[in-house]
Amino acid sequence: MNFEFHPGFILLLGAISVTVLPLFFRRVVMVLAPLLAIAAVFALQAGTIWSYPFINGLELILLKVDRLSWVFALIFSIMALLGNIYALHIKNRGESAAGLAYAGSSLGVVLAGDWVTLIFFWELMAVTSTLLIWYRKAPQAISAGFRYILVHFFGGNLLLAGIFLKVTGGEPLITVLTGTNDLAFWLILLGISINAAIPPLHAWLTDAYPEGTVSGSVFLSSFTTKVAVYCLIRVFPGTELLIWAGVIMALYGVVYAVLENDIRRLLAYHIISQVGYMVAAVGMGTDLALNGAVSHAFSHILYKSLLFMGAGAVIYATGRRKLSELGGFFREMPATVILYTVGAFSISGVPLFNGFISKSMIVSAAAYNHMPAVELLLYLASVGTFLHTGLKLPYFMFFGPDRGLKPGKIPLNMHAAMIGGAFLCTMYGVVPSLLYQYLPFAATYEPYTLDHVISAVQLLVATLAAFWLFIPKLGGEPTVSVDTDWFYRRPLYYLTISLVNFVSSVRNGSGVWGNRLLEAVVPFFRNPLVLVPQTGENGPPSPFYQEDRYRFPVGITVLMSVIVFVVALSYIWLT
Repeated sequence: MNFEFHPGFILLLGAISVTVLPLFFRRVVMVLAPLLAIAAVFALQAGTIWSYPFINGLELILLKVDRLSWVFALIFSIMALLGNIYALHIKNRGESAAGLAYAGSSLGVVLAGDWVTLIFFWELMAVTSTLLIWYRKAPQAISAGFRYILVHFFGGNLLLAGIFLKVTGGEPLITVLTGTNDLAFWLILLGISINAAIPPLHAWLTDAYPEGTVSGSVFLSSFTTKVAVYCLIRVFPGTELLIWAGVIMALYGVVYAVLENDIRRLLAYHIISQVGYMVAAVGMGTDLALNGAVSHAFSHILYKSLLFMGAGAVIYATGRRKLSELGGFFREMPATVILYTVGAFSISGVPLFNGFISKSMIVSAAAYNHMPAVELLLYLASVGTFLHTGLKLPYFMFFGPDRGLKPGKIPLNMHAAMIGGAFLCTMYGVVPSLLYQYLPFAATYEPYTLDHVISAVQLLVATLAAFWLFIPKLGGEPTVSVDTDWFYRRPLYYLTISLVNFVSSVRNGSGVWGNRLLEAVVPFFRNPLVLVPQTGENGPPSPFYQEDRYRFPVGITVLMSVIVFVVALSYIWLT
């Protein structure tokens, strides 16, 4: 008998349980739940569908498995395991629960078969990820978390509006929308693009991810943008607009990384750059390009989480996060240096690491599609990635001028998670067939051809030489980079203040005039007789108030009582 269970539900149940369990059992659940989720993914069969009746004839498809959703479910479950191992030392129940729930809701999105289920888990993902920022409890984290959730609610509402149009139009199931170009197409595309951090809709990422908790940033780097990439592959393959959007992302991220001094913000900009490769591949729309997008998302989750783990270990040990404040302690943290380097080589596309087997697939897809400009620009982005994440960041973070820092001890579980991530980055890089066998589209690719390897090595050597020549100019400076959010953050702030002041003035004015109205009206309700003209016998106004004049005469009341009594007595006597 084949046992099947939703892996996302396993993580969500784990999230609920860790809120009430004592520390030891909480840690057991943090490891056991992702392991069970991985087992559940391998138990799922392509074509499996869980459908349940909803309202007005709609059906909720909570689980729909095909090769695309399966491979994303696998890497999300693996990442949930690595992220929870990295966070085992944390004693905050809420943060542990938020990490599991965030991963579980991400699985809920990629396994959803209808729009209603997708938007439910989409919004749950936004809420739980925000908690991973707020649990840092610093003022900057609280502010960044509010901005983060507002942006995601805005994007979620755009997505919801498009979904509403689809569902009310009789299309409740998730289908390819490429080429439809109706209002729902643009609303859904824009809503997903916000989560994909496509410029200029990207500032939430570089604003919020560096402010998360040490372990929370590892989760943040892994799920939201890759869920968006999954949705783009599922709904918008071959949408040509995405080609140049992705190219701009790839270049934009590396350019801003040049200016960045904060180590986690630098890595956040490189998330934008690497997701740009995936978005461009979705726009190309060929089987090879889409396989490249899937494999690069898979690889990116592993190496980017490893990089954030390394940066988090440095922050945990030193309490510092600026390149201008770090350096000179590589001897005190040799394991962290080595493990971070594996992630750096992976993101840079060094042969024998997983970034090479996925990134080269996308660049090759551009070449096979006869897009030389796209191919060249993606190569340039690769140069920038190696320059800053592979060389600049580790050099100035570990080997730069000695700042006299004495790093503290790093928990064993943090190193264990980094070892697991580094192992997978290397394993898939050395044996790419372990990943390629699960890719969803009918295209084959061989990364280790002579021309692919030579091209990669040439770029890496040239970049290394340039770095060595310009080391003094690449060091971190204690400055703040101004991004596109500058153009709307301050105007929106003043707009919000103006609206609040306007509403407050209306409210206060309404209160004042309301009180005046009540003061004028209440006396009449206390004594309605003041509304009746007071006159004398022959008409002229009387200065005296004669209240008996306005009462019902007592004699009439007595007469009516006597009549009723006589009628009743007569009826009784006659009957």
